[in-house]
Amino acid sequence: MRKTLIVTNDFPPRPGGIQAFLHSMALRLDPRRVVVYASTWKRDAEGLRSTAEFDAEQPFPVVRDRTTMLLPTPAATRRAAGLLRQHGCTAVWFGAAAPLGLMTPALRAAGAERVVATTHGHEAAWAQLPGARGLLRRVGEHTDTLTYLGEYTRSRIARALSPTAAARMVQLPPGVDEKAFHPDSGGAAVRAALGLSDRPVVVCVSRLVPRKGQDTLIRALPRVLAVEPDTVLLIVGGGPYRADLEKLASRLGVSASVRFTGPVPWDELPAHFGAGDVFAMPCRTRRRGLDVEGLGMVYLEASATGLPVVAGDSGGAPDAVLDGETGWVVRAAGSTAPEETADRLLALLSDTELRRRMGERGRAWVEERWRWDLLVDRLRTLLG
Repeated sequence: MRKTLIVTNDFPPRPGGIQAFLHSMALRLDPRRVVVYASTWKRDAEGLRSTAEFDAEQPFPVVRDRTTMLLPTPAATRRAAGLLRQHGCTAVWFGAAAPLGLMTPALRAAGAERVVATTHGHEAAWAQLPGARGLLRRVGEHTDTLTYLGEYTRSRIARALSPTAAARMVQLPPGVDEKAFHPDSGGAAVRAALGLSDRPVVVCVSRLVPRKGQDTLIRALPRVLAVEPDTVLLIVGGGPYRADLEKLASRLGVSASVRFTGPVPWDELPAHFGAGDVFAMPCRTRRRGLDVEGLGMVYLEASATGLPVVAGDSGGAPDAVLDGETGWVVRAAGSTAPEETADRLLALLSDTELRRRMGERGRAWVEERWRWDLLVDRLRTLLG
């Protein structure tokens, strides 16, 4: 693999899915062939490691811009070009194509021979906005490859690109650590600690924000409890929507059947997935398509853990589910969403054999297609 400069605004210890994706990929590359140029994360008071501590632990150099938001300004572009020359890099990987991919012409002039830019959900939103659409088209013209998460994001982003740039797109989603997420991940211990050993558990692991649809699960719960009265909804994660969710559960009279764990460390997440009998996150699209699920790795992590999944139909979420095989996709918007969600949950909670069959198919699908080693090999090929 060419020596590669990773240019990104999204890198730990700043939390988030894109950050975890980039870090996981970088760790699986040859550390002698990687240099990272990233923004600075200054919110060290939240129990996370400081930026300096985190960087010192990495097996490759991490160079921080003084800003907390790395943008393709002249100063940042000059520094990226200087790092490219200083470290002898001949490839560049932009952790998010928009807007950092606009640096590409300057980095070509500095010696970059291969440039790969990864897209996420927000580029699909950019493709719908006239001004941003033009910038995304420029990124596509100058880079060798734009990567995409799934068919939903590919189809939307491709509309903003020239036919030539669209034809060069390659899928590069995050991978699943199938050795961490597996059916014996420690779920029984979590259930026992929460007093749920003998109860049916629907688990949702996600940040608590309106798009993720935890409120739909709570609205579905009365219908579920009418048939399966011992069911518990286990909501794993933190976020600004928690107070609203707690009020909703109280208003519907189901508070006793909803458990909130709050934020959970990454290394404890596999066990929390495993604490469920069914995984559900009926995510919805909001803000006229600007707030949308890019892919939904939690469905794949649940599948790797051996759980059937119930997913919302927002954006690329269906790309992470084999509908009818590893779980079901439900309509997540509209007045009937709680009923449809409840019906799918009840079908799974009442049928042990169906849960087993869907869980095993999901595990096999992850091993076939979504393992980190397969996807890192793809990135190495793209970088040359």
